[in-house]
Amino acid sequence: MHQIILMSDPRVAAIPVRDCDEPIVDVRLDGSLPVDLRQAEHAAAFSFLRVGVLDRLIKAQAALPHGLRLLFVEGYRPPSLQRRYFEEYAAELRVANPDWSADRIHVAASRYVSPPDIAPHSAGAAVDLTLVDPDGHELDLGTPMNASPEESDGACYTGARNITAAARANRDVLGTALTAAGLVNYATEWWHWSYGDRYWALATGAEAALYGPRELD
Repeated sequence: MHQIILMSDPRVAAIPVRDCDEPIVDVRLDGSLPVDLRQAEHAAAFSFLRVGVLDRLIKAQAALPHGLRLLFVEGYRPPSLQRRYFEEYAAELRVANPDWSADRIHVAASRYVSPPDIAPHSAGAAVDLTLVDPDGHELDLGTPMNASPEESDGACYTGARNITAAARANRDVLGTALTAAGLVNYATEWWHWSYGDRYWALATGAEAALYGPRELD
């Protein structure tokens, strides 16, 4: 497995943001993608995305094998909620690893929750999603969505080997469609894909991010 660049990598934070002021739209109102409501209680604007990201998701969905669809679970995340998620996970790691330095905690936490200052979700640039069959049932992608590295024994990593052949095939189907549409994956989370944010810019060689953090909620 190739070396994974984490969100905490200084090269990510060093990417400049030149926000193009593209609108943020509600995926539910567009109607092109099925939307799961499991994150609705955490943020009223969970179903919002930059229009350029949504356009690429629609393109990716059209490229899926017949009958399969993308299930949208979470897009926009308020900066305050992102900060809370990061701090809570970092606190869990500190309890489990009392000998770890603050820097090590910060890096380890970024495997699962992006540091708040560069979070793609808070820019409306990232989406957490999975695949569903024609009846709306979620396909097996190896772990539940949002399973932490500790909970899943690392199987949440996109390239993890400790998953079934069927789950691997489903991840490949998802990844092929989304990559062809221009999105990039965060390799510690098979469900997290983004376009236009700082991480995307670093991964693709773009000079700057297209989208910066926004306050919606």
